[in-house]
Amino acid sequence: MVSAPLDKPLGITWDGTVRADTLLPRSVPRPRVHDLLEWTGPAHRYRAELSEYLARPALQSGGPVLSQDLDLPASWWADLRAALTATATVPTSRRAVRQQWIDRHFSRLLGIPPIQVTSWTTGHGDLHVGNLLPPPLVIVDWESWGRMPTGFDIGLFHAYSLPAPATAAQVRAVFPDILQTAEQQAGELVALAQLLQVSERGGHPGLTPHIVRRVEQLTGTPVPPVPKPPQAAA
Repeated sequence: MVSAPLDKPLGITWDGTVRADTLLPRSVPRPRVHDLLEWTGPAHRYRAELSEYLARPALQSGGPVLSQDLDLPASWWADLRAALTATATVPTSRRAVRQQWIDRHFSRLLGIPPIQVTSWTTGHGDLHVGNLLPPPLVIVDWESWGRMPTGFDIGLFHAYSLPAPATAAQVRAVFPDILQTAEQQAGELVALAQLLQVSERGGHPGLTPHIVRRVEQLTGTPVPPVPKPPQAAA
């Protein structure tokens, strides 16, 4: 269930799950949406969705940053690649990442001039272990899906996996065309920049050194110091 003020425009997440259920091919494994209900109150609009119940837990609970290496069969990785390939074929006007965000934040976050993304694709937008189920693969939480730089999804998944070196190496081995070729690294850099913005706000402090090292490995440029988030009043 979600809500939104009546005086503000609806964000991309408002109808993302239902639109994904309607528009993505069934070869992309995800929970079905069985029903939805919308209503309006004095100051807010509300939306409730009834989705398929999944009896199995995700690969990890408690947050998106991988805390230990995964032990998954090659077939699971092949299914993930196939699901993302099928998702990429879906035309949509939904924008999960915008060039304007890159133009505004890249220099401050990464210490390099903004890149002009030339290859865009359709993707999940929040790919991490909390949104992936063990075999058989199911991908959940589609509210943020849309158009994004090619390589963003895998760049984000790889970044969240960096604290578990064997799994990060597995991601690079399964997706070498994305993580080991210069023409596809724009999407990964955008994902890394977004995580550094999260770090500015105090999110995932243990992940930040891994992100900084990865950015510097890709760009050869020192990353500007991440500002410390403001301390809460005592």
